[in-house]
Amino acid sequence: MPDPPPANVAAPGVAGPKALAEAAELFKVLGAEVRLAIVVELVQAPRSVQELANTLGVRQPLVSQHLRVLRSARLVTAERRNRQRLYRLVDEHVRHIVTDALQHALERPGKKRSSGRVHAR
Repeated sequence: MPDPPPANVAAPGVAGPKALAEAAELFKVLGAEVRLAIVVELVQAPRSVQELANTLGVRQPLVSQHLRVLRSARLVTAERRNRQRLYRLVDEHVRHIVTDALQHALERPGKKRSSGRVHAR
């Protein structure tokens, strides 16, 4: 029998159509591997476009394009530091969504879920 949802989480049927549409859009945005990899990097620390491009082995214009999508989805924000912009996650909810998804992906079928969280790198 599945565990009941935590008390502070909306039960099925409680979320309205707008909230469901917004959650579905969030998953669409995170559905691109490069965007997901960017978010995983930002779980660790704020990064510049160039740092992300170097770490991920992706060209800088492509990273910038994906960061625009993540910003418009309100998942990341940017702040100017000296001559560069540093990108960071908007809040802890984003970190939890991504780390929980990675944890789930690493689980073996039929094996009980562990209580530990996966931390990117």
